[in-house]
Amino acid sequence: MRVTLRTLLDPVHFLAFGFGAGLVPRAPGTAGSVVGVVIAWWLVPLPFVWRAAIVAAAIAAGIWICGESARRLNAHDHPGIVLDEIVALLLGALVLPERSVSGFALLFVLFRIFDIAKPWPIRDVDHRLGGGLGIMLDDLIAALFAAIGLAAIRVLLPTI
Repeated sequence: MRVTLRTLLDPVHFLAFGFGAGLVPRAPGTAGSVVGVVIAWWLVPLPFVWRAAIVAAAIAAGIWICGESARRLNAHDHPGIVLDEIVALLLGALVLPERSVSGFALLFVLFRIFDIAKPWPIRDVDHRLGGGLGIMLDDLIAALFAAIGLAAIRVLLPTI
């Protein structure tokens, strides 16, 4: 299915396409990741337990929304579906205790590296699981890898 701005009139596609970020012609996953960083930035002042609850709810909703959008588009994982990147960055940002430009920039770069390179087990999950769970899970694992990398770097360089 050809995706246009008109497609975004459907609330499922509007959310799955990251409020329109997934319609950028080049690197829609990166555009979605930027949206995720912006949302995560604004969530940081909330208590950790609230942030974790928001991430858990976003993961649950994202599994359904991404799966339903893919089903309606008749595509396994349409490149424009970027809610998985957005939610993954919310997850990864849980390791950031405060707003830090360098911390968020590093999280963004590490996440994009893992999301694009898809090292094991990310590639296996991406190829073996279908539906919304498959769409979401590979990005969530990439975010966990990025968060672990960021946490390790913050131990070595506490000013980040």
